[in-house]
Amino acid sequence: MRAIVVSEPGGPEVLEWREVPDPRPGRGDVLIDVAAAGVNRADLMQRRGLYPPPPGVSDLLGLECSGVVAEVGEDVEGFSPGDEVCALLAGGGYAERVAVPWEQVLPVPAGVSTVEAGGLPEVACTVWSNVFMAARLRRGETLLVHGGTSGIGTFAIQLAKAFGSRVVATAGSPAKVRRCLELGADEAIDYREEDFSERVSADVILDIVGAKYLRKNVTALAAGGRLVVIGLQGGAKGELDIGALLAKRAWIHAAGLRHRPVPDKGVIVRGVLENVWPLLDAGAIRPIVHATLPMAEAAEAHRILESSAHIGKVLLAP
Repeated sequence: MRAIVVSEPGGPEVLEWREVPDPRPGRGDVLIDVAAAGVNRADLMQRRGLYPPPPGVSDLLGLECSGVVAEVGEDVEGFSPGDEVCALLAGGGYAERVAVPWEQVLPVPAGVSTVEAGGLPEVACTVWSNVFMAARLRRGETLLVHGGTSGIGTFAIQLAKAFGSRVVATAGSPAKVRRCLELGADEAIDYREEDFSERVSADVILDIVGAKYLRKNVTALAAGGRLVVIGLQGGAKGELDIGALLAKRAWIHAAGLRHRPVPDKGVIVRGVLENVWPLLDAGAIRPIVHATLPMAEAAEAHRILESSAHIGKVLLAP
């Protein structure tokens, strides 16, 4: 098969579309003929040599995909060849085929194309596991979403609104602010023009920035608030005012998906299937896709993400 290979750590130009050995399904694995793979910022970090895959996982890029089941290994439950699926991966999505544990596989939702579904697993599992499982966002509470027009942000806005929460989003331009409002945000703030911490009191904050926003995020938390950090675009080390956390009875949770054990990912995937997929089936929420590029143009897809010009997901299709 063909896959995107990182010839050496570096910029987008190091990505090469070339022949590699075909994967084989092991016990409990589903082999998928890939229709599309989502592009995530973690892929950019791995390309630069900063985010290696877990031991024993494919060193190919790609943390999510969609496609058709080609083959199933022993002990696979609920999937058969020919099924249209999407999957949460620990690696290997930038390829024509990928093998993945069956616990991390989901059916393509009704009303969503197989290609569009390639951008669903990572955002759905990230938002569900962090905002709802960990931070326990409740109806009527306020969620602050940073990066409201990112893949994560566009999904988080819609899902939180569908569950009856108030949503505030930050974005980096007037056009992106308008898009957040169109997706259902009750309020959107241009972070280049205004300090969100002076305007927002949030019960839950979903943060992709990290250190740069740490002080402001703590300021923006309501009493009993929960800050969930899932990205480090603004750095990994910051100063934390523990006294402010104590006064607000607040907490901070940091989490990623890639390095979790398969059983843990299976619990998240089942939660997504039970609670999120019905909303996609009904059309209450939908994937937002900025662009779909040929897999061979993965370098251009990475440049789009690095420019932050996108709204929603960027996908690659073989």
